[in-house]
Amino acid sequence: MFETLIDPTSQRVASDAVPADLDDMEPGLFLAAVLSSVAVDDLSGYDRVVVLRAHQKMINHHQARLYEAMASVEDHCADIFDGDAEIAYLSASAEIRCALNLTRRAADRELDLAQTLRQGLPKVWDALVTGTLDVRRARTITDGTDHLSTDTARAVVDQILEPAAEWTTGQIAARLRKLCIEVDPEEAKDRYQYAIDQRHIEMRPTEAGTANIGGYDLPPDQAARVMSRINRIAESLRVAGETRTMDQLRADVFLDLLDGGKLAKTGKRGIVDIHVDLETLTRLSEHPGDLAGYGPVVADIARQVAENRQRQQWRYQVTEQTGEIIDHGITRRRPTAAQRRYVEIHNPRCVGIGCRAPATASDMDHTQPWAENGPTKTTNLGPNCAHDHYVRHQAGWTYRRAANGDHIWTTRLGHTYRKRKDPP
Repeated sequence: MFETLIDPTSQRVASDAVPADLDDMEPGLFLAAVLSSVAVDDLSGYDRVVVLRAHQKMINHHQARLYEAMASVEDHCADIFDGDAEIAYLSASAEIRCALNLTRRAADRELDLAQTLRQGLPKVWDALVTGTLDVRRARTITDGTDHLSTDTARAVVDQILEPAAEWTTGQIAARLRKLCIEVDPEEAKDRYQYAIDQRHIEMRPTEAGTANIGGYDLPPDQAARVMSRINRIAESLRVAGETRTMDQLRADVFLDLLDGGKLAKTGKRGIVDIHVDLETLTRLSEHPGDLAGYGPVVADIARQVAENRQRQQWRYQVTEQTGEIIDHGITRRRPTAAQRRYVEIHNPRCVGIGCRAPATASDMDHTQPWAENGPTKTTNLGPNCAHDHYVRHQAGWTYRRAANGDHIWTTRLGHTYRKRKDPP
């Protein structure tokens, strides 16, 4: 999780064109009037970002009103057709399609979202009206709860709505999957088993004359291990003179492995990085596990991974009820630096804003750069994925580790954001 912070040492340049409280203004006529008078190219870099956020808030507000109007069109059609829901829906969707120049499928999807927001999840619609959420986040929430009953979906929304404004859609989707498992473990187990029973492989031609091969509804632990192996082999092929990109290397490795080529006997098996509590392992609870790079998995999968890989390396941590780590260790020796193990245990994901890349696949970055006499010790190390590591050093971003384990980033334009420490 991350949040916007007020930093008195920021690089903000005062501007008469932008009110100091612009970030706090409610969407409406006054904010619209203020924004209409701003010449964004005349502002400092800091204020351009403030204006960007304000415009997004207004867009969120207007999109909420747009969906309100869509739902109202269907209500009027229902009155015309004496409450015949099917005809009213078809008529309203057709009206929306023509009015907004949408495809039939797009019109249906928009109308479905409008009715879900207004009738099923009104608190999400309220968040759109106030500008707190955008449509991307709102749709992630509605899509992630559409398989639940209305009461259960609303209970899940109550738990996720406040932090959702500060999360990416990927973080929201992962948290929703976990909450949906927690609210009804048995239903989640049935849903998982049904999907596994539908697993299949597809090959589809493309307009470019190429082909796509995909595996669907696969066991997540096996899929994660396969991807880990592909990544490891692809990384090993990045030698001097290699001109292929990583995506091209992964694709070539994928084909070679399936075709029985020379790479089929190359490289170690992939890593399965899964986090699960002791109560779940001992069948005292049905808490979801967390598969790094994928997200929540049902308790049965977490237990199966543990039972099937008893000879593999296992890392453990003992925590207080507050989440404070009081002990940690490893079940067997492996040639991995103790400092890296410690940092990965305390920060299982990249510390970049909104990033969910697993720490085990990230660079171990010095918070205070080594070139600036930064010490190589656990309090000065954090996992940064390749992208965020590059941004940090090439784009001039900086970050520091707070006393509670959060990471506070400052952008090149002076805005400051907090990446909260992942819960244990």
